[in-house]
Amino acid sequence: MTDIYVDGDACPVREEIYRVATRLQLNVLVVSNGSRPIRPPGTSNVSMVLVGDSADAADDWIAEHISAVDVCVTSDIPLASRCLKKGARVVSPTGKQWTEANIGNALAGRDIARHLRELGENTRGPAALTKQDRSRFLSALDTALQAALREATRS
Repeated sequence: MTDIYVDGDACPVREEIYRVATRLQLNVLVVSNGSRPIRPPGTSNVSMVLVGDSADAADDWIAEHISAVDVCVTSDIPLASRCLKKGARVVSPTGKQWTEANIGNALAGRDIARHLRELGENTRGPAALTKQDRSRFLSALDTALQAALREATRS
């Protein structure tokens, strides 16, 4: 069965995910290290998974449990890469679909930005989510879920 894994601590589209999952009767696992309390929506298909407080605990848990018929929602590029290696589909909260074809450039860009920050450059963080971003996200999530559901019926 297809599940939706959410890198929960900094996910601005949880409510959208819950609505889509309820409509499609899918389970959602919101994985968090508890640094920011996340209130569960009170629906039986959403589970909150609290992991240790190490920096990559949530990423490690998701990468260990996700499968090729699942979808991950994350803005964390290294986690996206790890999920893709397991065959899962990955969508960012802005609607970017991560694939084997585009993840390499994203990882390289992330490393360049980190290096620039280490040199004292001011690299800005992500912009606030717009209505267009949310619309793109819902479209990308639907596309990824439909592909995952087709994969699950073939398995």
